[in-house]
Amino acid sequence: MEETKKTGNFLNYLKELTLRVPLQEKVMFARHLSIMTKAGMSLVDALTMLQKQTKSRSFSKILEQVVKDVSQGQFLADSFEKYKNIFDPLFINIIRVGETGGILSENLNYLSEELKKKSEMRKKVIGALIYPIIILVATLGITALLTIFIFPKILPVFTSLNINLPATTKLLIAISNLLTEKGFLSLMVLVGIIFAVWLLTHIRKVKFTFHWLLLKLPIVSKMSRSVNMTNFSRTLGLLLKSDIKIVEALNITADTLSNLVFHEEIKNMAVNIQKGEFISKYLLMKKNLFPPMLANMVAVGENTGNLSETLLYLSEFYESEVSELTKNLATTMEPILMLTMGIIVGFVALSIITPIYQVTQTVGR
Repeated sequence: MEETKKTGNFLNYLKELTLRVPLQEKVMFARHLSIMTKAGMSLVDALTMLQKQTKSRSFSKILEQVVKDVSQGQFLADSFEKYKNIFDPLFINIIRVGETGGILSENLNYLSEELKKKSEMRKKVIGALIYPIIILVATLGITALLTIFIFPKILPVFTSLNINLPATTKLLIAISNLLTEKGFLSLMVLVGIIFAVWLLTHIRKVKFTFHWLLLKLPIVSKMSRSVNMTNFSRTLGLLLKSDIKIVEALNITADTLSNLVFHEEIKNMAVNIQKGEFISKYLLMKKNLFPPMLANMVAVGENTGNLSETLLYLSEFYESEVSELTKNLATTMEPILMLTMGIIVGFVALSIITPIYQVTQTVGR
């Protein structure tokens, strides 16, 4: 019986992995459900209508089950909790508080705004990274084109010459032979390496180390810190505004953060707060992760009893900081990209031109 249960749980887990709900779909769902419930429509009718309207097949399947659950008397939050891999603790708990407090419509509106801001911030970060990625891919593509298709045509000339080829040319010949003669094997090795890296990033210790490195790297550290500060302050502020107790709110906030370093720190913060300490005191102890301004502003919020509003103000501040950083990212990375392109193109050019120069020198004598 227990073995059958484990098998069933595993199959359900695999089934969940195939389900993907875009963030924009969650935004529209929360907003429309808020409007419908505020207008007096029953929850089951509203969910049924939204299930028919959604463009996501995965979300349609989920909502179909949610409608069945709610029709049988389950809470909406409990039904969504079955899909923890898709809906984060913030989504589930904001709905739960709304249901139990009779303010579901208002909380769904808060949730839609939060998800919308998260979606916009993600777009900004991805948009800032597109230009550097395109430049890097184009450079590697041109280099591969020269190495695989152009260089092999002039390779016989170099091998027939009675000269000592430079190290750069020998290296380029070796790379060219590897890609042309064992191209499929090289591709399989590359795919294997990518898959191995992907597997490693799913090991918690490895993922934690990677996230720690992100906070130390010169260019990305500031952006990573600002993104996490935005998510931390907005999520915690929204949860406190919804009358969720501080310790529970901190634990939920920790679970919504993707960076494991901040996740662990906020979990530890919740433990300290449970012992009677202030959030601002803990933040001041961790100046390497949390900016002093955050600690000082949180202290003001704690002393005035207006912590939720202070945190929401801070989230707006850090979001504007992320916007500025994303705007400047392309300008910051441009010199590095140019240098990388110069090194790669220079290596190929040097490998081809140096033997030709040696031949002309020999002929001249």
